[in-house]
Amino acid sequence: MPKTTYSEEIALRALTGRVVGHEMLREYSRVAFVSVKNTICLAISAAAEASFVDRTSGRFAHFVVEKGAASEVAEGVAAFEPEAVVLMFGGETPIEETKELFVETLRALAKQDLPIDIVVHVRIFAAKGLEQALQDATIRDYLGTQIVLVYTADLDRGVLVLNEAEIDEEGGYELDVLEEYPVTVEHADLLNRSLRDKKVAWVDA
Repeated sequence: MPKTTYSEEIALRALTGRVVGHEMLREYSRVAFVSVKNTICLAISAAAEASFVDRTSGRFAHFVVEKGAASEVAEGVAAFEPEAVVLMFGGETPIEETKELFVETLRALAKQDLPIDIVVHVRIFAAKGLEQALQDATIRDYLGTQIVLVYTADLDRGVLVLNEAEIDEEGGYELDVLEEYPVTVEHADLLNRSLRDKKVAWVDA
């Protein structure tokens, strides 16, 4: 029996996307979203995009990346001229394929040399996608000159955490916490069951 149903996984992306768009992106006015082509990544992207517009009245563009198409996507991102790019990589696509697409996309963005903030989704970060990307010298040099933000989850405290990744010349990094966002009981329960198969026991005070 799965930790969460597929429907619950979609609901989880809706709740997480709301926090990303409404809180983490609230200081931007122009944001590009890049996702892989699967339902779950599109769901979290759509939720983040809608809440971003609701909060800021800003503009967004969505790009779907597939194998071999990263250069075309990066050109589209460059033409849109965003202040930030959100990389929504995860979902039901096999993780090794997802990591390859993540690296391919970052390499293409690096070749465009865009002066942007880059926001990395928790799923690809947890799968060590950033570590894999930083093995590429072109990506490493590029990310070392940009603001790289990573959002993670503190499952025990029920918060999403926005971090800045401080990247060194060798491709190592440290995460510095910038902000924390408390989530609802429902959201915390879905996060825990999805990420570590643990049901949250809530007791009324």
